[in-house]
Amino acid sequence: MKILIIEDETALVQDIIKYLTSEQYLCEWASDYQTAMEKVSTHEYDCILLDLMLPGGDGLSILNQLKKQNKQDGVIILSAKNSIEDKVKGLKLGADDYLAKPFHQAELAARIESLIRRKQFDSNNIITQNELSIDIHSKTVTVNEHPVSLTKKEYDLLLFFIGNKNRVLSKGALAEHLSGDFADMFDNHDFVYAHVKNLKRKLKESAYGDYIKTIYGTGYKWEQ
Repeated sequence: MKILIIEDETALVQDIIKYLTSEQYLCEWASDYQTAMEKVSTHEYDCILLDLMLPGGDGLSILNQLKKQNKQDGVIILSAKNSIEDKVKGLKLGADDYLAKPFHQAELAARIESLIRRKQFDSNNIITQNELSIDIHSKTVTVNEHPVSLTKKEYDLLLFFIGNKNRVLSKGALAEHLSGDFADMFDNHDFVYAHVKNLKRKLKESAYGDYIKTIYGTGYKWEQ
């Protein structure tokens, strides 16, 4: 799962990244308005953590841009500005939640998990696809009640496929989801092929149906 942190307080961001990374999230950071606008305009995120006060602009303008582009990224506002007016403005512009500073990292992680579950999986803690079951909270996967051992990348791929089932996902989109800003550093997307191949093999060995289809020349699709 990919998170964008739009925040100019370096120490706070470092703490957030350290904690969320330990929770198996992939984090990117934008420390000013311009960088944030570039990222939200060209990339997709499972959740955006948004400060309202930024160098060069304000967070409400970023929310407005997301709304104009009809982006579906989840947004949690993080701000020391705890007035009702700011909260109402943010929620009206499309923010999904609001967390006032200071906050506990565990609460932030819980809200991120809840938001992603609500937006992508209809608020379910357990995702069931025929004989496959995924526990979002414990990040475990079972097939016919038998555990399947997946790496972090394979688990992220599985959720991404199921969250976009019956939709063709390009290798570029999968590379960005798995590696974030580093995706552009690779000469090719062979690492995507390797992760998909390993995921398909592990699911097949667990007697799960072949739902990941290769769309030659384009990418992959979870077909169900």
